[in-house]
Amino acid sequence: QVQLVESGGGLVQAGGSLRLSCAASGRSFSTSRMGWFRQAPGKERTFVAAISRSGGNTNYADSVKGRFTISRDNAKNTVYLQMNSLKPEDTAVYYCHVEGSDDWGQGIQVTVSS
Repeated sequence: QVQLVESGGGLVQAGGSLRLSCAASGRSFSTSRMGWFRQAPGKERTFVAAISRSGGNTNYADSVKGRFTISRDNAKNTVYLQMNSLKPEDTAVYYCHVEGSDDWGQGIQVTVSS
């Protein structure tokens, strides 16, 4: 099992930026494909971005393409989500996830004001 702890969320104005971090511990981080998901109030949890074990391959939800960037540092056991040009509709709780497992972080709130 992997323990995941997100950080870096908060309140930002539309057009602003935030960087989320997810620190992992418990087993070899570098062997795991990682993802970010989000859940807005009253809605289902949805996919945001994912990154391969080496970091060489990434994919994104259409709604965030060109604005968000996922990256990872295997030496630090950390995955990041750089979020630029934020919109009010990006407001949600963001979760870090080990793909193919039941391992999720506790979630972190991101609020974008208009």
